[in-house]
Amino acid sequence: MTTPSRRDLANAIRFLAIDAVQAANSGHPGMPMGMADIAEVLWNDYYSHNPNNPKWFNRDRFVLSNGHGSMLQYALLHLSGYDLPLDELKNFRQLGSKTAGHPENTHTPGVETTTGPLGQGFANAVGMALAEKLLAQRFNKPELEIVDHRTWVFMGDGCLMEGVSHEAASLAGTWGLHKLVAFWDDNKISIDGNTDGWFTDDTPARFEAYGWNVIRGVDGHDATEIKTAIETALKSTDKPTLICCRTTIGFGSPAKAGKESSHGAPLGKDEVVATRAALGWEHGPFEIPQAIADGWRAGNAGLVREDQWNRVFDAYAAQYPELADELVRRSHAELPATFVADADAYIAKLQAEGPVVASRKASQMAIEAYAPLLPELVGGSADLAHSNLTLWKGSKSVATDDPNANYIYFGVREFAMTAISNGLSLHGGFIPYDATFLVFSDYARNAVRMSALMGAQAIHVYTHDSIGLGEDGPTHQPIEHLASLRYIPHNDVWRPCDAVESAVSWKAAIMRHDGPSCLVFSRQNLAHQPRSAQQVADIARGGYVLKDSVGAPEIILIATGSEVGLATQAAEQLGDKVRVVSMPSTDVFDRQDAAYREAVLPKACRKRVAIEAGVSDFWRKYVGLDGAVIGIDEFGASAPAEKLFEKYGFTVDKVVEAAKAL
Repeated sequence: MTTPSRRDLANAIRFLAIDAVQAANSGHPGMPMGMADIAEVLWNDYYSHNPNNPKWFNRDRFVLSNGHGSMLQYALLHLSGYDLPLDELKNFRQLGSKTAGHPENTHTPGVETTTGPLGQGFANAVGMALAEKLLAQRFNKPELEIVDHRTWVFMGDGCLMEGVSHEAASLAGTWGLHKLVAFWDDNKISIDGNTDGWFTDDTPARFEAYGWNVIRGVDGHDATEIKTAIETALKSTDKPTLICCRTTIGFGSPAKAGKESSHGAPLGKDEVVATRAALGWEHGPFEIPQAIADGWRAGNAGLVREDQWNRVFDAYAAQYPELADELVRRSHAELPATFVADADAYIAKLQAEGPVVASRKASQMAIEAYAPLLPELVGGSADLAHSNLTLWKGSKSVATDDPNANYIYFGVREFAMTAISNGLSLHGGFIPYDATFLVFSDYARNAVRMSALMGAQAIHVYTHDSIGLGEDGPTHQPIEHLASLRYIPHNDVWRPCDAVESAVSWKAAIMRHDGPSCLVFSRQNLAHQPRSAQQVADIARGGYVLKDSVGAPEIILIATGSEVGLATQAAEQLGDKVRVVSMPSTDVFDRQDAAYREAVLPKACRKRVAIEAGVSDFWRKYVGLDGAVIGIDEFGASAPAEKLFEKYGFTVDKVVEAAKAL
């Protein structure tokens, strides 16, 4: 055939999507058909990447926030030369394939983030764009800009209905993330039909109010208009850009274009034939003519891009070797060589000094100790900095152009905060942390779940961990939250009992590169616990014997956080046949080998009492049906903390009583 037109190139995306959804008898063809023209212009003319090296550091990031249209991304990756062969597209949505129903960053080369829960991909992209901004401030020199890439987002009406997009868009405007460009697929269709009945926002005006550069009225099927809009976006030097693209869902389908029927179901055999005829696509299922395949030549261009950047980086490394070494280290998620030794020295010092502080204060102390060692540590709080105690002496706001900017004032935006942290982590070069009260983890929970699903190293700090926060009452007193977070697979939850365990939990979170950690801290002061050097080392195993019995234990008390102090005091009254186990992280303890777990919780000792100011059922896995749990299975009340602990049975007497009853 002759040289393919832009529409020919875009139709390759359309029909790969149509054919894959039809073969799977499952999926969403409408969005890929509607956004194909936008994707073709972006990926062939502007998207800076290297399909031969999907992890090239200075690549652009592409985020498909409307992840149900995953076949658009898979088609782009295949056509551009990524390691995603045609057989994988034919195996769309099948067990073991690289083409899951929604894009997954751990499954498919070239997918930057797992998307599907609408709006979160957009918030991840804000985190990625923030990462680029901060790295550029830190490392770029006027003559050598080694951090220079963009973040591109596709998003639909559903993303913009979700509250998380409002939260994230507001922050992106405040931070002036001008390397962030979002394309709004304005097709006025969602699953329930035409959106006129439930989505009538003036979206362009809303984004303008957020401080965005907004390009209105772009024909999403006109390559010239799309190209002009992108060129305009590239000129922005102080604002992110929203490109409003008017599109037709299911573009090209004679019977289903512009209708919700094309959104989430195959077109059907007859309609596939009709669509081929309507768009002049004379090729069979999954057939891409060679001329069109050759027209997608991003692979070769990618090699040139990366080679050119490598030359710039070599010059940079020659002039700024220390900065170059730091950037390489951070981009490979490697900790400074002395970090472990320095952290262990700090932990040993704490054990020797024995401070009696709230664990939220101990958390701040740990940040003060570790942050100067880790320029990659960046984070903040959802308008609770002075309650969560996340500020430290070296905190510098990311809203500035300071090369050492490292602190994020998220405002009251728990969901976006957590999703942005995920984006910072996925971008690379940072270890992000975020913070709020434990009870408000509910606002953020789906983003925490996504942290775990994606294996993103995000540290989620939660303070005011129980009824111990006192007078603020049941609206602020977490009950089910610890268990809820622990039930998220691959999510490590730590609830330390004193300053030493707090420092160990921070160290563990910093060293964990394959997933998130939730660090849960108290408002009230916690007693320091005496330990041997071996016991200090065993904290990192998630659970350990804090106070042992003489000989084999007749009863075991298991506790976390503020309740560990209760357990040790009760053990003093119960005699020398009682073992106290501190369990700061059940997730980490459960990963230990069977021999270690047996040494801590021997099966022969079935008389066990678990003590934690949270729901009780979670602890049945450790104490069995015959054991006892001192927990709380109702909402709290407004009163001083000591009165609440007494009311709900968190006293030494109650622990002793429960133990004796066994």
